[in-house]
Amino acid sequence: MWVHPGLIAITGALILLISRDRVEKILFILIPTTSILILILTSAGYFGSVPFEDLSVKFLFFRVILARVDRLAMLFAYVFSIAALAMNIYALDSRKYEKVAAMIYFGSALGVVFAGDLFTFYVFWELMAIGSLFVIWSNETQKSLEAGFRYALWHLAGGAFLIAGIGLYIIKTGSLEFSLFQNDGVPYYLILLGVLINAAVPPLHAWLPDAYPEASVTGAVYLAAFTTKSAVYVLARGFAGEEILMYLGAFMAFYGMMYAIIESDIRRILAYSIVSQVGYMVAGIGIGTAIAINGAVSHAFTHILYKSLLFMATGAVIYTTGKSRLGELGGLYRYIPVTFYLYMIGALSISAVPLFSGFVSKTMTVYASHEHTLVWLLLEASSVGTFLYVGLKLPWNVWFARDPVIEACEPPKNMLAAMGFLAAVNVFVGAYPGYKLLYSLLPYSAEFHPYETGRVVSAIQMPLFAFLAFWIFRDKLRGDVKISLDTDWFLRVAGNYMLDGIQKFSDFSKRLDRNLLYTAEKLKTVGRFKIKEMSAGYGLIISIAIFALYLLLFLI
Repeated sequence: MWVHPGLIAITGALILLISRDRVEKILFILIPTTSILILILTSAGYFGSVPFEDLSVKFLFFRVILARVDRLAMLFAYVFSIAALAMNIYALDSRKYEKVAAMIYFGSALGVVFAGDLFTFYVFWELMAIGSLFVIWSNETQKSLEAGFRYALWHLAGGAFLIAGIGLYIIKTGSLEFSLFQNDGVPYYLILLGVLINAAVPPLHAWLPDAYPEASVTGAVYLAAFTTKSAVYVLARGFAGEEILMYLGAFMAFYGMMYAIIESDIRRILAYSIVSQVGYMVAGIGIGTAIAINGAVSHAFTHILYKSLLFMATGAVIYTTGKSRLGELGGLYRYIPVTFYLYMIGALSISAVPLFSGFVSKTMTVYASHEHTLVWLLLEASSVGTFLYVGLKLPWNVWFARDPVIEACEPPKNMLAAMGFLAAVNVFVGAYPGYKLLYSLLPYSAEFHPYETGRVVSAIQMPLFAFLAFWIFRDKLRGDVKISLDTDWFLRVAGNYMLDGIQKFSDFSKRLDRNLLYTAEKLKTVGRFKIKEMSAGYGLIISIAIFALYLLLFLI
């Protein structure tokens, strides 16, 4: 017997709706804990040893595989569940319907990684979009409402491309299996486009820095973990070795890094950082070798751990101060030093400093890119920039830089406990990557030894160069309030023109309706007096003429 942890999470989310107070909090912690226990009791070889008939049903002429358990799926399921446990501890006191939405979001992400067919995959993929949308809306502000609406439009478009591609793919290949896709033209690229939107690959990324900062301090933590990494999983499963991904990923890493450097809102900095870090994963999948795929998915694993920690720490700053812009903060080390140290563990992890989690994954991807000079240079440059904005610019302006401009206090104990848990996991994974928590879960057996002398020396040198650049330009990196124009500017301008055109058409239609009604009334009056003189044929001719006039005006 094997119980799908995603379905457990979704069912638990529905039970949360009718739970109260203490029971609600206990259940909230039990959901990801149960998922972890199920995964521990599940063998990575489950896919090959248990008949599919036990986990599948027939749909029309296809077999729908509700759960396929292999090493790639297990790696993502483990990190999703570990992160969800920490997130639920962090969000223990959040609103009930945010908890419900977050658990549907979490369960759907597990559904995506275990899906063995395209039908199951698409159902969970769309359910994941709905859950994340309500996580954004749970902040209950006008900005979160508007950002959620734009988020929904992006994901509706992505879902439309995806379902169109899946439908055509099934017709063309006769297969519903969710595995490495055959590059057979239009269906292949439609599916890829739908997935790239969720992966936030530029220029399809604007929804991410637009929506994530508008969620609540707890909701943003969930958003940082599941959507883009689920897309990375799909790329690794279905598009490994697709060369265009190698270049898109390298550009993505550099693009996100540049925008993160010039941003002034702490959560928008981290949002662009997601774009940058996912770029490493996309590039590794595009390279397609065993070591590159291992590097990509291991970086997804560590990224969820350290990015969740970073969003928790910055969320704690916003929770205690009510401020999110660098120019409004400063000198907070006096009030919240524990949060600072926990934040720095996440910052050192994302910067790939030895003994922290990002080092054992990012170096693998960069190593795999050595044969592709341009890709390697962009990834290396992005690594330097990462430490510049996450390890120096953000903490300097928030915790130091100036005298305190606002008082604060450490966040509640449950928030500190969640951050402490993730900080410990980041250090453990970074110090012991060969232990059961990471390298043993990787899909391929290709060996990689991160702690070779040359790699350690190189990883130490890059932060030093970043620190030198920061110290020289620190006055220009104070985080002055500014608006950074991104690719969504083009969509917003086009959208305004479209809305203006719709409004004009609506006004025209109203005027036309009024005039036609007026004309009909006049003709009715004339007909009342001339009814004896008019035959039925004339009445029909007049009716057809009115209808033709209306149609002509409408088309014009």
